[in-house]
Amino acid sequence: MLEDLKEEDIVRRVGGRFKLASLVLKRQLQLLHGGRPLVEIKTTNPMEIVLEEIKQGKITLDVKSEVKEVINPPPFEATIRKAIPRGEHVLPGED
Repeated sequence: MLEDLKEEDIVRRVGGRFKLASLVLKRQLQLLHGGRPLVEIKTTNPMEIVLEEIKQGKITLDVKSEVKEVINPPPFEATIRKAIPRGEHVLPGED
């Protein structure tokens, strides 16, 4: 899994190591807060899911460095907005 992060192909696809780290972190947070995976994979590990999404070209960063789906179906977008509303920060255990 960590070897995937060292592959130059995945680094170039995202636009650099900083953007890759940012995309991985932001997408993992979305998954942890209820976002649905965009790929079929036999794991619940958020890091593995994110890496597979990047490899399959399902996600990228937009110009504002926010996670953006390459194909943006409305149900998933609604899930993301509901999971992480703008301006709200919820710590684990706070409901």
